[in-house]
Amino acid sequence: MEIIQSIQNRIYTIRGERVMLDYDLAELYEVGTRVLNQAVKRNIKRFPEDFMFQLTDYEWATMMSQIVTSSQIKRKKVAPPYAFTEQGVAMLSGILNSDRAIQMNIAIMRAFVEIRKILLQENDLKEQLKQIKERVGEHDVQLNQIYDALENLLDEKAAERKWEERRRIGFKTDKTWLDYQSICK
Repeated sequence: MEIIQSIQNRIYTIRGERVMLDYDLAELYEVGTRVLNQAVKRNIKRFPEDFMFQLTDYEWATMMSQIVTSSQIKRKKVAPPYAFTEQGVAMLSGILNSDRAIQMNIAIMRAFVEIRKILLQENDLKEQLKQIKERVGEHDVQLNQIYDALENLLDEKAAERKWEERRRIGFKTDKTWLDYQSICK
């Protein structure tokens, strides 16, 4: 599992693709970067642009500003490295035929699969969050309707109270006068 973690740390996203760089692959395969690139150039028909591409000077400079390991800093003075997509790495297994290369290719493919699983879980979590937001939004609407209904009820109660507590107008009769009239009858 440690080797897979080490490989995952060497997988970058460049131009929207998850790739590994030639010098990282050479180190994992325990061959020189020049040897790896020469083997690729001898079999260039196996590596279309969606399998392998060379970084631009700008992409390389941007990466160098983010990566600070000594082996990668040494490369700064030479041409930008080649980037291999998952399919390109798989194709490398056909041209590098040592036991080490085969073992590393298996480990690299497992690392790409693990990354894919993580991304699928992340997408699943995003979908769940989206559903929760929608539900919360629906609940907000329902709560607002409840608040409006409560406000209307409170306004009606306040209006009733005001009506009953209002100051009466018209003739006022005295209680004693009413009592007197009832006796006279």
